[in-house]
Amino acid sequence: MNTENNKEKDEKESPRKSTLREYAEAILVAFVLAFFIRTFVIQAFKIPSGSMEQNLLIGDHILVNKMIFAPITRNYEKKILPIRNIKRGDIVVFKYPNNPSIDYIKRIIALENETIEIKHKQIYIDGNPIKEVYKFHFDSGMESPVRDNFPPRKLPPGTYFAMGDNRDNSQDSRYWGFLARDHIKGKALIIYWSEKADRSEYLPNKSFTENLKDILNTLIHFFSKTRWERTFKLIK
Repeated sequence: MNTENNKEKDEKESPRKSTLREYAEAILVAFVLAFFIRTFVIQAFKIPSGSMEQNLLIGDHILVNKMIFAPITRNYEKKILPIRNIKRGDIVVFKYPNNPSIDYIKRIIALENETIEIKHKQIYIDGNPIKEVYKFHFDSGMESPVRDNFPPRKLPPGTYFAMGDNRDNSQDSRYWGFLARDHIKGKALIIYWSEKADRSEYLPNKSFTENLKDILNTLIHFFSKTRWERTFKLIK
């Protein structure tokens, strides 16, 4: 009699255990997949400053393609995977050289082994002026020795020269030096959402209460704060 009762009890509990196991496995798979995508494929990033104006604005939320610059060990990987070398004009997200815990976003201007020079705001690569349709100058005042006039410097192998599109207000390679290849995380891909915001809303080290207020304010004013014309805009 006890054996039959135990058997009936096991049969009743078995479907419940099976269902719980399926849920647990699904959650685990989703977590692993999300972690993989976040680590190797796509990363979300928000623009906290005006250094890329007017192409990228404070409040733009973007997706970064982390696979496109992935290192390869075999030639066939480059043929079958969406991987390529870094090019001049690419907008990249990278670890800030002076503080790798912070992510920066700038545009690649000079490549390894090239010589860069800036004279009166004009950039020269290997002695030749380059055309930059993406750059902006908002300061028409006196020229700055470093900002607007940069002496010729040859980039070592494995390094790049990165600059903000807002040339008059950008902390970039003119000030902190060359960008190492292994600091680059990926290429800016698309603006998936953009909100009307100012720099104060993206200051680092904000308290939990301040962050919560910002989130609630965004939710309440979502439709009025959203820049709809920038949503799903490809980044170039």
